[in-house]
Amino acid sequence: MTTIAVLISLQSYANAQVANNQPNSSQVELNPPPLQSNIPNYSERKHRLLLKLHHSIEPIIPKTSEQEIHLLLKLNERKLYVYRGDSLQASYLVAIGKPRSETPTGKFKVIHMVQNPAWENPFVANREIVPPGSSDNPLGERWIGFWTDGKDEIGFHGTPNVKSVGQAVSHGCVRMYNRDVRKLYEFVKIGTPVLVTK
Repeated sequence: MTTIAVLISLQSYANAQVANNQPNSSQVELNPPPLQSNIPNYSERKHRLLLKLHHSIEPIIPKTSEQEIHLLLKLNERKLYVYRGDSLQASYLVAIGKPRSETPTGKFKVIHMVQNPAWENPFVANREIVPPGSSDNPLGERWIGFWTDGKDEIGFHGTPNVKSVGQAVSHGCVRMYNRDVRKLYEFVKIGTPVLVTK
């Protein structure tokens, strides 16, 4: 009787364990059934959240034109304006090309930048060269080229002839005070847009 009672008791305990899905230590499940759950795992929840955010929030990306520096040269004013998007950053008085050697109008880009450039005189046969850093260097302390025909180049540059700034006296280039062209050089880079208008 004791043996039968123990067996019945063990059978009842085993049945209770199976009913509760809690196997006792003597049971071994070789192929446990997959967990059935309506709760998504961490990766699924994260993925759903990202999708939800993607559809509910529009990213704020500034327009490129609002970030980039561009230059506006107004020949009639003899002024150069530096803009970042629509915001004016600086303006400078300049000298421009004289009659029959006018500064070209149109849309250009900065194509060449040199600190302390040398100057090769294009108007004499022996192509006299004035070295960089010379106080009488016609290009001053910076060169920022924006136009070329493949042979000659036009650009913004410093000048030792400070009285010429504000006049129409150059061979097409845009002369600036050395202090101003140094500042301009810090604003621009190769590819900076340059708009030249009458």
